[in-house]
Amino acid sequence: MSITELQCCCLTLIATGTVTQRSLVKFNGAQATVQGEKVIGVAIYDAAIGDAMSVQIDGIALIKTGAAITLGASLITDSQGRAIPSTGRLAVGTGATAVTSSAANGAVLTGGDSPEFVFGDAMEAASGAGLTIQVLLRR
Repeated sequence: MSITELQCCCLTLIATGTVTQRSLVKFNGAQATVQGEKVIGVAIYDAAIGDAMSVQIDGIALIKTGAAITLGASLITDSQGRAIPSTGRLAVGTGATAVTSSAANGAVLTGGDSPEFVFGDAMEAASGAGLTIQVLLRR
């Protein structure tokens, strides 16, 4: 697949750290640094601390990969702001509740957000890290 014109919505954020082009950006304007953390979008260009930067928040974005990715894979960020496949894990609350028809009334899964924030779906496959692929961003 080849897309020659991308139409998208972008926000202007002030970079709170060094941000690399085509990397994932957190809500505070810093590049993502924790695997699976919540991100707002993708940096269109490189930015230094204090620079105004464009961050794409919807549509099909060009993103650097941090691992091999299959077509259609759900994606999360790695610790360098690159796209990697989701591990698909969920968190079970501490103080385990037996899951039976009479004991499943309490909270089994905890937290407001999933332990991994899936930000998009791979529109192309990648054979490894350091490549650029097209990703359909989602919320």
